[in-house]
Amino acid sequence: MTAYVIATMVIHDPQTYLQYTELTPPLVARHGGKFLTRGDKVDTYEGDTFTERMVLLEFPDRDKVYAWLKDPEYVAASEFRKAASVCRILIQEGASNTGDPDPKVG
Repeated sequence: MTAYVIATMVIHDPQTYLQYTELTPPLVARHGGKFLTRGDKVDTYEGDTFTERMVLLEFPDRDKVYAWLKDPEYVAASEFRKAASVCRILIQEGASNTGDPDPKVG
């Protein structure tokens, strides 16, 4: 089942963060993932104004996400992200029935 990664971050060191963003595309691709968005503009329609950077990725399944996150090259690259930002990474599998989802499911 398709799995999505939603990452939001507040960047306090843009130069160091660039070292992370230069390394990640081939590592994502190696594990079958692709970027759906990568820091593109976010509009807040309702609620508190969203001011963080957001990245959305798609992977074939949850196992591929975790293989990417545990890949030694990604672990090394993520040190730049950790040094340059405060990040939240969420993983969610896509529902198998998106055409007519059960209205009783919360």
